[in-house]
Amino acid sequence: MQRIRTRSEMRAHAARLRAQGRRLGFVPTMGALHQGHLSLLERVRDCDTRVASIFVNPIQFGPSEDLERYPRDLEADAARLQAAGCDVLFAPEAGEMYAPEASTRVVVGELEDALCGRSRPGHFRGVATVVTKLFHIVQPHVAVFGQKDAQQVRVLQRMCDDLDFDVEIRVAPIVRDPDGLALSSRNAYLDASARAEALLLHESLQCAHARVRNGERDAARVRDAMRDVLKRGARLGVDYVELVDTESLRALDELAGRVLIAVAATVDGTRLIDNLVLDVRRDAVREATLEAPGSEQDGTPAAGAPSTQPGRTNATT
Repeated sequence: MQRIRTRSEMRAHAARLRAQGRRLGFVPTMGALHQGHLSLLERVRDCDTRVASIFVNPIQFGPSEDLERYPRDLEADAARLQAAGCDVLFAPEAGEMYAPEASTRVVVGELEDALCGRSRPGHFRGVATVVTKLFHIVQPHVAVFGQKDAQQVRVLQRMCDDLDFDVEIRVAPIVRDPDGLALSSRNAYLDASARAEALLLHESLQCAHARVRNGERDAARVRDAMRDVLKRGARLGVDYVELVDTESLRALDELAGRVLIAVAATVDGTRLIDNLVLDVRRDAVREATLEAPGSEQDGTPAAGAPSTQPGRTNATT
């Protein structure tokens, strides 16, 4: 695996690969890698060259968030990527990515302001800006993001459509531990009792799935049932429980079509998110994904076998 630290070297290397007719698949990460990240590499196995980046992006962290605390172990991450078949690791320093006078930000409009955007103002501007820079530097044909960061996926899909990026966006399903907890780099902050409370996020989604599968279409009732589950967590502070349209991220009153059921909460100060996407019809419900309707990964069969069940692959930062 080749390791690259500068923008100029990465850009030149990508240009050479493209000139040779090689197809580049790209997985951007902030490091602290787990099996969820590695599953993203599997989604670009059809590409000739698989590139991953590790960069803890300072401009997507708020002033009271965990930028300094965020787990970092570049050597361990590099070893994991190499073992998973990554060909190129781009791992720049912050000073390499942002000049002191840098002031440009990419703003994607109202998609930024829903869900996590309400409690993390500016976060998605930071995400859109760094991904724009990475796309220019790495020049991928395909980029993969995890559905656990559902709002991020929609922001980046919208950005690529609006700004005519010639990059195919793929969405990888969430990867869970056997107990159902969605993999996250921040899970390392949780002790055993905090982890037990964190599992309530997944349990609330299972509750919502069951309600909808049994015919409930009133979003408020489903939301209330989820909150009842979350109330059992004495150390759990709920940020939001939302049922929204997958395209606009606007709240729904009645559940129909593609629905994103999303939850965010903190456990002892550690912020966690989880979600479920359902395709809701009058007489049927099935799990779906955030990929474009009709794509190869668009949905999975069986409303009765949700991929949010413990031990199922269903990932990312």
